[in-house]
Amino acid sequence: MQIQDKARYKRVTDEERDIIAIRLANGHKQSQIALELNRHPATISREIRRNRYKCGDYVANRASKSAHQALASRRKGKHKLKQNKRLWEYVEKKLYLFWSPEQIAYELIKEYPLDMNMRVSPETIYRYLYIRPSKELRRLLRLGHLRRRKVGRPKKTEKRGKIPDMTMIDERPKEVESRLVPGHWEGDIIKGKYNKSALGTLVERTTRYTILVPLTSFNAETVRKSFAKELTSLPEDVRKTLTYDQGKEMSEHLKLTLDTDIQVYFAHEGSPWERGTNENTNGLIRQFFPKGTDFTKVPRRKIKRAQALLNGRPRKTLDFKKPDEVLLEVLR
Repeated sequence: MQIQDKARYKRVTDEERDIIAIRLANGHKQSQIALELNRHPATISREIRRNRYKCGDYVANRASKSAHQALASRRKGKHKLKQNKRLWEYVEKKLYLFWSPEQIAYELIKEYPLDMNMRVSPETIYRYLYIRPSKELRRLLRLGHLRRRKVGRPKKTEKRGKIPDMTMIDERPKEVESRLVPGHWEGDIIKGKYNKSALGTLVERTTRYTILVPLTSFNAETVRKSFAKELTSLPEDVRKTLTYDQGKEMSEHLKLTLDTDIQVYFAHEGSPWERGTNENTNGLIRQFFPKGTDFTKVPRRKIKRAQALLNGRPRKTLDFKKPDEVLLEVLR
């Protein structure tokens, strides 16, 4: 194990605190946790000792709150983003476009390569948002700074009927998995308020280019026609396959293939990781359309505006290129 030296020490993050709490609850030793997190055992020991309740339990939320309060106290109101108005205005503008702090930090380097005053780390942005009294900008982050999701929540039992003539993901071409060849898509629908409305989502695996599909209904015929309309507007070079879950809205997949020349493959039940790109993107889309949104009241122009914002912001997985830029490179 390569333990971080003192010069490179970084404070324990909220994500690491979550892992510590989970591992302790499962009976892991502190040395095992330190090894997993590539931390010095003393760092883990101090973190746990400082944030135990009297009963002996370590609680991640409490530890996180305590750490941020201590940080704010040490700074005594001083913060880079508070002192540099020009930098904060840039960051604030990008946050309102639903960019993540990491995306903002890398874009600053690209836009201001010689101006060191226009530099800020993602962690600095997060910390500033947490110590600000206003919660408005925190809600623009991907998870909206809502309460943490409980670990180990039981999954719902699949009750949907089988779709006829499915071709399973096991038969999908090997090139799809490599992401080297563009034109392979993953699809889904996001349900709206009371499950009475929906929004279609299509994501290209190589470029992460996303298409949001307005739906007047989510029956099989409407979904098929709506998806076909969007997909046939694309060049043939980027129309090869579509991987979907076993939702009944894809019952007309054979007709969709006839309409678009795109072969549809189905993931196994209860295996969302087989469509991981789409699942991750759906989380990003929820920044624009939170749970409880009534999609029948969302105009098409607003949906397509969200699509443009998604495809126009840099992605870490693309070396901080933008999906629309990468798609254009592919089509040249």
